[in-house]
Amino acid sequence: MQKKKILSWNVNGIRAVHKKGMLLPLFDNKPDIVCLQETKAAEDQLPKELRNINGYHSYFTSAEKRGYSGVCIYTKEKPEKIEAGFGKETYDSEGRICIAYYPDFVVFNIYFPNGKASKDRLDYKMNFYDAFLKIADLLKNTGKNIIVCGDVNTAHTEIDLARPIENEGTSGFLPEERAWIDKLISHGYTDTFRMFIKEGGHYSWWDYKTRARERNIGWRIDYFFVSNNFKDKVKSAFILKDIMGSDHCPVGIEIDG
Repeated sequence: MQKKKILSWNVNGIRAVHKKGMLLPLFDNKPDIVCLQETKAAEDQLPKELRNINGYHSYFTSAEKRGYSGVCIYTKEKPEKIEAGFGKETYDSEGRICIAYYPDFVVFNIYFPNGKASKDRLDYKMNFYDAFLKIADLLKNTGKNIIVCGDVNTAHTEIDLARPIENEGTSGFLPEERAWIDKLISHGYTDTFRMFIKEGGHYSWWDYKTRARERNIGWRIDYFFVSNNFKDKVKSAFILKDIMGSDHCPVGIEIDG
């Protein structure tokens, strides 16, 4: 059976990473689905070569605020349906959500909020988490196979960041944020990377300002989760740490197609 490859990447500006010549090479290996986060652009702001990549259908979700947030999906197979939100203006206005329905599974491409700015933003992040989980659970409980990918903006356990003790009070590693990932798992979802790789030292985000990537002082905050009814289909999970262009690197899975 032929495998399907799905990639996810917080590009920290789709136009910026394209100008660096780093985006289109991602498609050289013909991934079946590419999910991008933090695109920081509406579709009408993109050059033609990003709106129409040969062999792919493209779907863009942008924030009401120009140059902020945003996600997109490039996919070889045309989905049966695309949804660009949870149906709540509070969350949908920030352009963080693209849900693609396929015959065999549903892909959630999500750029989850960052809670570092203020207590209000942390509350927004936690409420967003719960709004997402409610939608995912509703679909899962109807028998749908669920794939969730994106920048979750939280490192789950101490092995998911280089300096856990120093960051105990930092949003992205707060007890309530980590507990929500425990909750996600308890609802019947699996962290695919940890199906295959048990040790620490594997990260997907590094701080630009401190040149942390050169020293591998990073965080694993980009994930693929799948519903447990689908995890046997996952044949590999990986982090493409050598792909540059953003402060994040791509992550991916291969599934039985």
